[in-house]
Amino acid sequence: QVQLVESGGGVVQPGGSLRLSCAASGSIFRGATMGWYRQAPGKQRELVAIITSGGVRNYADSVKGRFTISRDNNKNTVYLQMNSLKPEDTAVYYCNLRYLGIQYWGQGTQVTVSS
Repeated sequence: QVQLVESGGGVVQPGGSLRLSCAASGSIFRGATMGWYRQAPGKQRELVAIITSGGVRNYADSVKGRFTISRDNNKNTVYLQMNSLKPEDTAVYYCNLRYLGIQYWGQGTQVTVSS
Protein backbone atom coordinates (compact mmCIF):
# COMPACT_ATOMS: atom_id res chain seq x y z
CA GLN A 1 0.00 0.00 0.00
CA VAL A 2 1.27 3.43 -0.97
CA GLN A 3 0.60 6.54 1.09
CA LEU A 4 1.05 10.03 -0.27
CA VAL A 5 1.35 12.98 2.09
CA GLU A 6 1.20 16.49 0.69
CA SER A 7 2.43 19.64 2.39
CA GLY A 8 3.19 23.25 1.56
CA GLY A 9 -0.23 24.68 0.83
CA GLY A 10 -1.43 27.96 2.27
CA VAL A 11 -2.61 31.48 1.54
CA VAL A 12 -0.55 33.70 -0.75
CA GLN A 13 -1.08 37.01 -2.49
CA PRO A 14 -1.34 37.22 -6.29
CA GLY A 15 2.12 37.14 -7.81
CA GLY A 16 3.50 35.13 -4.91
CA SER A 17 5.06 31.68 -4.77
CA LEU A 18 4.51 28.40 -2.98
CA ARG A 19 6.22 25.03 -3.12
CA LEU A 20 4.18 21.89 -2.61
CA SER A 21 5.77 18.62 -1.54
CA CYS A 22 4.44 15.08 -1.68
CA ALA A 23 6.21 12.30 0.15
CA ALA A 24 5.45 8.72 -0.88
CA SER A 25 5.81 5.58 1.18
CA GLY A 26 6.80 2.25 -0.26
CA SER A 27 9.34 1.14 -2.82
CA ILE A 28 7.70 1.91 -6.17
CA PHE A 29 8.28 5.65 -6.27
CA ARG A 30 11.34 5.45 -8.51
CA GLY A 31 9.42 3.66 -11.27
CA ALA A 32 6.20 5.63 -10.97
CA THR A 33 4.77 8.56 -12.86
CA MET A 34 4.00 11.33 -10.41
CA GLY A 35 1.49 14.08 -10.92
CA TRP A 36 -0.19 17.07 -9.38
CA TYR A 37 -3.88 17.69 -9.94
CA ARG A 38 -6.16 20.37 -8.59
CA GLN A 39 -9.85 20.86 -7.96
CA ALA A 40 -11.47 24.23 -7.51
CA PRO A 41 -14.93 24.60 -5.92
CA GLY A 42 -17.64 23.55 -8.35
CA LYS A 43 -15.15 22.32 -10.92
CA GLN A 44 -13.77 18.95 -11.97
CA ARG A 45 -10.35 17.80 -10.91
CA GLU A 46 -7.78 18.73 -13.55
CA LEU A 47 -4.21 17.81 -14.34
CA VAL A 48 -1.62 20.42 -13.42
CA ALA A 49 1.67 18.67 -14.14
CA ILE A 50 3.20 15.22 -14.39
CA ILE A 51 6.71 13.83 -14.37
CA THR A 52 7.55 10.34 -15.54
CA SER A 53 10.07 7.98 -14.00
CA GLY A 54 12.49 9.10 -16.69
CA GLY A 55 12.03 12.77 -15.86
CA VAL A 56 9.79 13.78 -18.78
CA ARG A 57 7.51 16.64 -17.73
CA ASN A 58 4.15 17.77 -19.01
CA TYR A 59 2.10 20.77 -17.92
CA ALA A 60 -1.38 22.15 -18.31
CA ASP A 61 -1.38 25.16 -20.61
CA SER A 62 -2.69 27.35 -17.79
CA VAL A 63 0.47 26.84 -15.69
CA LYS A 64 3.22 26.58 -18.31
CA GLY A 65 6.04 28.97 -17.57
CA ARG A 66 4.87 29.49 -13.98
CA PHE A 67 4.90 26.04 -12.35
CA THR A 68 7.72 23.49 -12.24
CA ILE A 69 7.39 19.85 -11.25
CA SER A 70 10.42 17.95 -10.00
CA ARG A 71 11.22 14.76 -8.14
CA ASP A 72 13.85 13.45 -5.76
CA ASN A 73 13.98 9.67 -6.00
CA ASN A 74 16.30 9.45 -3.00
CA LYS A 75 13.65 11.10 -0.84
CA ASN A 76 10.58 9.54 -2.52
CA THR A 77 9.29 13.06 -2.94
CA VAL A 78 7.76 15.08 -5.77
CA TYR A 79 7.57 18.85 -5.71
CA LEU A 80 5.53 21.54 -7.41
CA GLN A 81 7.11 24.97 -7.46
CA MET A 82 4.40 27.54 -8.16
CA ASN A 83 5.39 31.07 -9.12
CA SER A 84 3.41 34.10 -10.29
CA LEU A 85 0.32 32.69 -8.64
CA LYS A 86 -3.08 33.94 -9.75
CA PRO A 87 -6.46 33.89 -8.00
CA GLU A 88 -7.59 31.27 -10.50
CA ASP A 89 -4.92 28.92 -9.15
CA THR A 90 -6.96 28.64 -5.94
CA ALA A 91 -7.86 24.98 -5.43
CA VAL A 92 -7.16 21.86 -3.48
CA TYR A 93 -4.01 20.33 -4.92
CA TYR A 94 -3.67 16.54 -4.98
CA CYS A 95 -0.62 14.39 -5.46
CA ASN A 96 -1.00 11.33 -7.70
CA LEU A 97 1.16 8.25 -8.21
CA ARG A 98 0.66 5.90 -11.15
CA TYR A 99 2.43 2.57 -11.44
CA LEU A 100 1.55 -0.43 -13.61
CA GLY A 101 -2.04 0.70 -14.09
CA ILE A 102 -2.68 1.40 -10.42
CA GLN A 103 -2.93 4.89 -9.03
CA TYR A 104 -2.93 6.42 -5.59
CA TRP A 105 -4.01 9.83 -4.34
CA GLY A 106 -2.96 12.04 -1.48
CA GLN A 107 -5.40 13.77 0.80
CA GLY A 108 -4.95 17.16 -0.82
CA THR A 109 -3.59 20.51 0.31
CA GLN A 110 -5.41 23.82 -0.02
CA VAL A 111 -3.85 26.65 -2.01
CA THR A 112 -5.57 30.02 -1.80
CA VAL A 113 -4.42 33.00 -3.84
CA SER A 114 -6.03 36.16 -2.57
CA SER A 115 -5.20 39.73 -1.73
